[in-house]
Parts: sequence; C-alpha cells; structure tokens
Amino acid sequence: MFFSIPNGTLTVCRDAAGIAGNIFAFGLFISPIPTFKRIIRNQSTENFSGLPYIYALLNCLICTWYGTPLVSHDNVPVMTVNSIGAVFQITYIVTFIVYADKEKKMRMLGMLLTVFGLLAIIVAGSLQMADRATRWIFVGFLSCASLISMFASPLFIINLVIRTRSVEFMPFYLSLSTFLMSTSFLLYGIFNFDAFIYVPNGIGTILGVLQLALYFRYKTKSMEESNEPLMVSQA
Repeated sequence: MFFSIPNGTLTVCRDAAGIAGNIFAFGLFISPIPTFKRIIRNQSTENFSGLPYIYALLNCLICTWYGTPLVSHDNVPVMTVNSIGAVFQITYIVTFIVYADKEKKMRMLGMLLTVFGLLAIIVAGSLQMADRATRWIFVGFLSCASLISMFASPLFIINLVIRTRSVEFMPFYLSLSTFLMSTSFLLYGIFNFDAFIYVPNGIGTILGVLQLALYFRYKTKSMEESNEPLMVSQA
C-alpha cells in the first residue's frame, strides 16, 4: 500500500517516526532514576535486582550494532536511540555495583563482562560474513529476538496487576513511554520496510496497549500509586 506514496513522503514520515521514537525512548531510559535515588540514599541495593539493566544493556548494544551502516541501510535513529540507551544502562549498572554487597558485585561484574564478550563475538562473527544481506539477516534476527524478550519482560508485572487488582507496581508514565516508543518504531519500521524493526515493536505496541488498559481498569482499586518501576529480584 505504500508503493503509491512518493519516496520523499515516505522518507519524511520515516524520519519523523524515528525522531519521535528517540524522544519517547528517553522517558524509558530515565524511568529507573527514582529507584537509583533510593539506592544511593540508602547506600544499599536492598532487594532490587540488577538483571533488568543487564538485559537492557545487551539489547541496546545489539540493536546499536544492527543500526550501523555496516549492517543495515539508513537506520541512524535505531543506532542513536540504542547507543544513548546503552550509556544509561552502563551508568545504572555501575551505580548498582558500587552499592551492592560483595556477592552481588561479583555476579554483576561477571554478567557485565559476559555482555561485552557476547557483543564482541556478534560483531566479529558478523564482520566475517562477506555477504551484506547475510550479515543483515543474522544481526537482524538477533536484534529482533532481543527486542521481543525485552518487551516480554513486563508480563510478570501484568500478571501481578491482574492477580492483585492493583497498579501500584506498574507506573503509568513507564507504560505510556513503552507504548509511545513502540508505536513510533513500529511506524518507522513499516515506512523503512524493515521487518526486524516493525515486528518486535508491533509486539511491544500490543503489550503497551494491554498495560495501559489494565492501568485504567485497576487504577481506582490501587491503594497507592507508585512512581518507581519494579526492579525487585524474584530469586
């Protein structure tokens, strides 16, 4: 259906969606700040888990690599948003390590090194693929899988909201930012004819709609609305 639209119009729509996605993603990147204010204030990570930041960092690094000209064509917004996200995640992880107990410090350091090791393997391996299309498909599938797993992570929170009939642990602005960012990159992927972008972000949009629907369904039954994202370990 887009073939009848002039290329110039498609480019403008794609770029606008990419810029919007970068802006809305910023809301996601700063959402853990209240959590880390609490960690710094209490000089302890308490029962918070560092795993979400490790997963987010791996996702950002893989997607940054996918967005580079060495892998995909004309995906600068994907590269910029994920490189900025990686900086945020590294900052959160370093802060977490500083205030964690010795056991958590060692575990987080080990996982951080593992993330960088995996990235090095992915980059080196993909660069060995002389065929550009093969490289694009290989890294594209990895970034797609990474994004889907990241968008699926709130399923625990969704289940918690349904069981408790409370939105205390599902902040509205975090859910809204997820929905807006996913929708923006869904449109960006469609306008750029890139299934590795619009498929995972389409899933993210659906989950974002579900979170917002649950929020408005149960907000009146919530005893207290929390402003902090839930990052509590289930171990």
